[in-house]
Amino acid sequence: MTLEALRRGALSGARELKLSGGLTEFPREIFDLANSLEVLDLSGNTLSALPDDMGRLRKLRVLFCSGNRFTCLPPVLGDCVALSQIGFRGCGLSEVPAASLPQALRWLTLTDNQIQSLPSALGERPMLQKLMLSGNRLGELPESLIGASRLELLRLSANRLDTLPPWLAHLPRLAWLAWAGNPWDRTTRAPSTPSVEWRRLRLGPLLGEGASGWVHQASWQPTEAAKAQSVALKLFKGAVTSDGLPEREMAACLASGEHPNLTSGLGRVVDHPTQAQGLLMPLQPPDWRTLAGPPDLQSCSRDIYDPALRFDLGVALRIARGIGAATAHLHASGLLHGDLYAHNILWDGVIGDAVLSDFGAASFLQGAEEGAAWQRLEVRAWGLLLGELLDRCNEEIPEHSRLRQLHQECVHSDPSARPLMAEVMEVLGRWR
Repeated sequence: MTLEALRRGALSGARELKLSGGLTEFPREIFDLANSLEVLDLSGNTLSALPDDMGRLRKLRVLFCSGNRFTCLPPVLGDCVALSQIGFRGCGLSEVPAASLPQALRWLTLTDNQIQSLPSALGERPMLQKLMLSGNRLGELPESLIGASRLELLRLSANRLDTLPPWLAHLPRLAWLAWAGNPWDRTTRAPSTPSVEWRRLRLGPLLGEGASGWVHQASWQPTEAAKAQSVALKLFKGAVTSDGLPEREMAACLASGEHPNLTSGLGRVVDHPTQAQGLLMPLQPPDWRTLAGPPDLQSCSRDIYDPALRFDLGVALRIARGIGAATAHLHASGLLHGDLYAHNILWDGVIGDAVLSDFGAASFLQGAEEGAAWQRLEVRAWGLLLGELLDRCNEEIPEHSRLRQLHQECVHSDPSARPLMAEVMEVLGRWR
């Protein structure tokens, strides 16, 4: 219907356009929107090339082409002067030419392809903020990324990396990192965990859906004699996600152990009729909600809060302490959460009780000294959360206050100058 409307000229002035299913060639009529088009979604087609004159779309900021049949990231993308976000997930890409990376590049998603190397030009894009490379064949990263001073989120899971370059730990703004499923990732085995027979579960309503799976409310009767209990059941989609591999997510969740501020695992589902993988978790109260929504196209790496959301200082501190305690627990357990965001935090909406959820980007730390460097990246993520909470307090928190100082210490541009999470908790413990 939209393609027909485009061809009739009925979409004049449109800023966003989505054409999905059945396209084998780029519709030339799209150029009729060159003076207005900002977001173009061509995902789910069978395209294998883009026209040489793509640069005519001078206002195009966002292009999605996931699920098509490209083997090479089109060099013509570099001619789109305003293009800052590119998504080519699951296309069969094996080549990424330098010319395909526009100067305004801010957010690049190349998840689930066959890419073995990346051009040095990637680190020469000054606005690069979010880079998603999970599920490829990368054996190394271009050293030019040392200069990616704005890079905040990096996904490297399920590649062929024998090591992580040490300079990653020195990037001034990197806060969200995932590397599970690479050869160097010697994943610690999860402790003995109960197997949950599928026949002992009764599936309830869908609670939510994420990149890696669906979360349902469920009823679990461990034995014939036991009383049924309400739980949350995550059924995995079984594919590479933007964060990594489902089996690594389960391993991390089960290895995290019990903590009042974590949604840890209760058991692993076995004997599912379609062999789907599943994980049982505690069910949170029905009136709990996510603290914020995920980043959008504009915010890129920043969560979207309800503009009306305000906290008393005591509530904000309760959330910060709880999530800080969960993070310190994970670090002490040899884990990096990798996705410490408000959109992965469930809270009660009243007094500030909260839990950190979603282990999709979690990674196992390797070695004490090395682990401390990666922990400090996550301290920045927590520091950003603290700043967001303080900015939404009913009372003004002065810049010279100890809480604001703590925020600045945690987001320091020199990662080695940041405290570890255990040290942060000591400071919060003294705050009254």
